[in-house]
Amino acid sequence: MRSVMSRRDALLWLAALSTARPALAAAPPAPLPGNSVYQLKPALTDQDGQPFELASLRGQPVLASMFYSSCQMVCPMVFETIKQTVAALPSAERDRLRILMVSFDPARDTVAALKRTAEAHACGPQWTLVRTDEANSRKVAAVLGVQYRRLTNGDFNHSSSIELLDVEGRIASRTNTLGAVDPAFMKTVHQALVASA
Repeated sequence: MRSVMSRRDALLWLAALSTARPALAAAPPAPLPGNSVYQLKPALTDQDGQPFELASLRGQPVLASMFYSSCQMVCPMVFETIKQTVAALPSAERDRLRILMVSFDPARDTVAALKRTAEAHACGPQWTLVRTDEANSRKVAAVLGVQYRRLTNGDFNHSSSIELLDVEGRIASRTNTLGAVDPAFMKTVHQALVASA
């Protein structure tokens, strides 16, 4: 005569079966594309004194640029241009865009200097200002296409551009327009945000 399993016994049996199985490990993230800026692993420190990894930006479009805090001319325009670009986006998209600013002046751009710069430019939570050593600054500059050299007075002669990184950290677009929103660049930023939604 067949015995019938009670509802309680069936639930206990299912619970025991589920705990006997090994837990499924989360799938590792897909490898980064070979042309991703996030392939770089420089030792970075942000404006709050915390270690920062470029790959932590993966999954969101990013505006990236380089600067030095004591710059009185071009770098403030880079900050302003990025702010104008963000302000020109539909409000629903603004918070999904991250901004990365990398200093190429490790001697003077301490964590405190980065913090003062972020406050002076009213950088919100989506902004990350980072510093690293000279060798890593050069590596970041090389992948972003930024050129710079220190002058005898301590200032820098440098190129200025703003790069759009896609969700995988690849350079999707670039603008050299400062002081105004570049319509073509703006269009690609908007497209990247729509595609990542």
